[in-house]
Amino acid sequence: MLARGILTVLPMLGFLSTAACAEVLQASRTLRAQTLIQPEDVMLVAGDRTGAALSAEDVIGRETRVTIYAGRPIRPGDIGPAAAVERNQVVPLIYRNGPLVITDEGRALTRAGVGETIRAMNITSRVIVSASVGADGTLTVFTKD
Repeated sequence: MLARGILTVLPMLGFLSTAACAEVLQASRTLRAQTLIQPEDVMLVAGDRTGAALSAEDVIGRETRVTIYAGRPIRPGDIGPAAAVERNQVVPLIYRNGPLVITDEGRALTRAGVGETIRAMNITSRVIVSASVGADGTLTVFTKD
């Protein structure tokens, strides 16, 4: 009687475990943090898709935020845009408020990619500001309205 009960449960367990399976992207080699992902760095394999990237287009050309070991799924939180600004890099700061535009020099306090928000220090006043990274490496400072 007990054996029959186990046999009826096992197919259900197999069905439940394969329900979340699909093709997912895995690292084909160990990718150190701050590595720009190339097509040969990823492979599509069958696996648990929970939290994993499903498309090569989503990861190729992006940069790893953490070390991703070979054979491990690539998760969206482990990658980001390629860095446009390095930590401690001197960058132009742009303050905009309506028609008023002020440009000054700043120092990036973190490494970041295009479109990310980072903190930077105005070199002249030593004030810490939040700014958005532009494609050309300039930082547009957020102003209070």
